[in-house]
Amino acid sequence: MSSCNGNCSSCGSTSCGDRKAESLLAELNPKSSVKKVIAVVSGKGGVGKSTVTSMLAVAMAREGKRVAVLDADITGPSAPTAFGVNECQGASEDGLYPALSRTGIQVMSINLLLDNPADPVVWRGPVLAGAVKQFWTDVIWEDVDYMFVDMPPGTGDVPLTVFQSLPVDGIVIVTSPQDLVSMIVAKAVKMANMMHIPVLGFVENYSYLQCPDCGKKIRVFGPSHLDEVAKAFDLPVLARLPIDPAVAEAYDSGLMETVNTEAVADVIAAIRKAE
Repeated sequence: MSSCNGNCSSCGSTSCGDRKAESLLAELNPKSSVKKVIAVVSGKGGVGKSTVTSMLAVAMAREGKRVAVLDADITGPSAPTAFGVNECQGASEDGLYPALSRTGIQVMSINLLLDNPADPVVWRGPVLAGAVKQFWTDVIWEDVDYMFVDMPPGTGDVPLTVFQSLPVDGIVIVTSPQDLVSMIVAKAVKMANMMHIPVLGFVENYSYLQCPDCGKKIRVFGPSHLDEVAKAFDLPVLARLPIDPAVAEAYDSGLMETVNTEAVADVIAAIRKAE
């Protein structure tokens, strides 16, 4: 074992077959407590993943749970905007305290640490991934029942770091009705499977626009193809969210905690069922 060179094909030993792979999980800050971690992912940008993340956080908080949002989208952070926060609570020798929203949701994002939130974060992949990892190790998360991780789109360095470094209990995949969805969603599901993390289901955002006069549902992006993808992977479609100007306005105004979250009730139920 001490002389192992990692090349199993040239090794005659039979004593290491049951060795467990080395864990890459990062240690949570000793002053923190986080019970469940749910990652909200998307195969591509622009599908409203951050909006869905904030809605899930608000919905879970309304059930009386202590909730946190870790904004892992370092180059496109938006969680502080959604919750109307602009600075952390402070710091001590033990770590950094996240921002606290009006209803007590704990929020951590790179935008809370920049002198000017409009400044771009021009970092290479490993540095981005390191920052996200520090949000887990250096931030003091207080008695969190559910942490929602707002992931950057795609399958690059940061998603890989989150899946390897954080004890993710489940993944919610956000998508849109466009034709390209089948290939993009397949990539997200397959990455989750490679990381051995359960996918709880799909949320289709921008599913339709409801006419304010007649109530008719208008499929702005055409017919949905998500059911076919969901069937192929034997996964449920947990919610279909409309294009809602009121939600967009609430997000931009830092008032996401005032929106109606009934549309994500089945997503919350799936998260609770996975406990």
